[in-house]
Amino acid sequence: MKREKIPAGILFWIVGIFLIVSCKTDNYDNVSSLGREPLIEPDYSGVTVPQNIAPMNFSILEDGESYKIRAISSNGKQINIKSSDGIVRFPLKLWKKLLKGSQGGKIKIEVISESKGAKAKKYRPVYMNVAREPADPYLCYRLLYPGYESWVELKIVQRSIEDFKENSIFENQLLSNNCVNCHSFLKNNPERFLLHVRGSLGGTYFVDGKNVTNTVLKTKNMQANAVYPSWHPGGRYVAFSSNKTVQAFHMRPEKNIEVYDLFSSLVIYDTEKNEIMPCRETDTVKYMETFPFWSPDGKYLYYCRTKQVKEGFDFKKVKYDVVRKPFDQASGKFGNTEMVFNALAIDKSVSFPTISPDGQYLVFTLHDYGTFSIWHKEADLYILNLQNGNVGKMSLNSNETESYHSWSSNGKWLVFSSKRGDGLTARPYFSYFYSPDSVGKPFVLPQKDPTLYKRMAKTFNRPEFITGKIKIGPRDFERASEKESVKAKWVEKNQ
Repeated sequence: MKREKIPAGILFWIVGIFLIVSCKTDNYDNVSSLGREPLIEPDYSGVTVPQNIAPMNFSILEDGESYKIRAISSNGKQINIKSSDGIVRFPLKLWKKLLKGSQGGKIKIEVISESKGAKAKKYRPVYMNVAREPADPYLCYRLLYPGYESWVELKIVQRSIEDFKENSIFENQLLSNNCVNCHSFLKNNPERFLLHVRGSLGGTYFVDGKNVTNTVLKTKNMQANAVYPSWHPGGRYVAFSSNKTVQAFHMRPEKNIEVYDLFSSLVIYDTEKNEIMPCRETDTVKYMETFPFWSPDGKYLYYCRTKQVKEGFDFKKVKYDVVRKPFDQASGKFGNTEMVFNALAIDKSVSFPTISPDGQYLVFTLHDYGTFSIWHKEADLYILNLQNGNVGKMSLNSNETESYHSWSSNGKWLVFSSKRGDGLTARPYFSYFYSPDSVGKPFVLPQKDPTLYKRMAKTFNRPEFITGKIKIGPRDFERASEKESVKAKWVEKNQ
């Protein structure tokens, strides 16, 4: 039977009625209004998020048999969601429209809980600020079980912060379960980075585009291997510390692991000449040096330093300062060491100095003693203004450990590891950088399933922003491990 065509005018009218009905919202006024926000997890109330963040899914921790959620952008766009279990998931395309319509403004989220035989409850709106500046689109981190007893299932993972896609870059099960750590990028570049592998297939694996090269940096002149890397912004040099590390295990649950150095020193690797050289001190005092970090202009190498420990030392009395050395890129030579932050003077210790891309601010972890702060509950992030020397504790801290941190390439976002959830597992938290005195309320990396962190036993270690997607994967490192490694040459220069 021949189907008759619907006139265009009538079709337009039908479509219009459908859109009106589908966009119609429930009556939000015929409810009991509460004078507080709903409890949600993760806590995204009042946070400032980048304009390119993935949907901020959350769980509603309020009694109810069903829930109605309405999210409204600054320009009036809205999403209406119904949930029977309190789990709120925003559709990606609609969420992106909310972000686009709220740049420089806020997303307003209204929540109503309903139960049979009871009046519905309407909570005060939750607001999320949306910054105009994006964050780098990918995050790279090491995923592992907390503790050092096992190397099972160690992975280096990249995750898009714009959606929920993630994939492994490195899986240690493909390299005879060797340990992997200390990934480091050249200026957030996903095509220039390195990572360390320890064990039978150990070495420093350098990535240049799609090429992976296993390089053995340790020579007979070095007492320990090269770790804790930092790329010179010019791309030619990489600074490392060479550390003899010891682990101690305690019965105290709040601090059951201690990691400290017996000795450590700085070395510089020349990627063009395949040469590794020492970074000598000019005075006669022997020091332990660790955690190097280049200034964005490449003129200074910052690092942590303390006096060399002696046999029978008390590791609780070991305090590291932040110092720096001027560097001449043309000659590859250093000048005299300068004090940057004297932590010993306040009976504290410093780790992980990291400088903002504009070179104005240095963020570091301050804790009671030692250099390995990830097991120190008292560890907090501090910021030093390199222009005027002012130092302050950052407002993003919690009562649990805050440790490794890195900057986005535009200098507007910090990502750091925090154990504020359970005191054991670290999660990546983001914070918007308004100024040294003002940072946004931290928020955890959003997940498609907002209950994931409650169920996940693994910890996120060393989160790093990167400006794009890494194009290689675990099999590329496996193939590189099967080739003959490149051995660096030791050279001495008059520093």
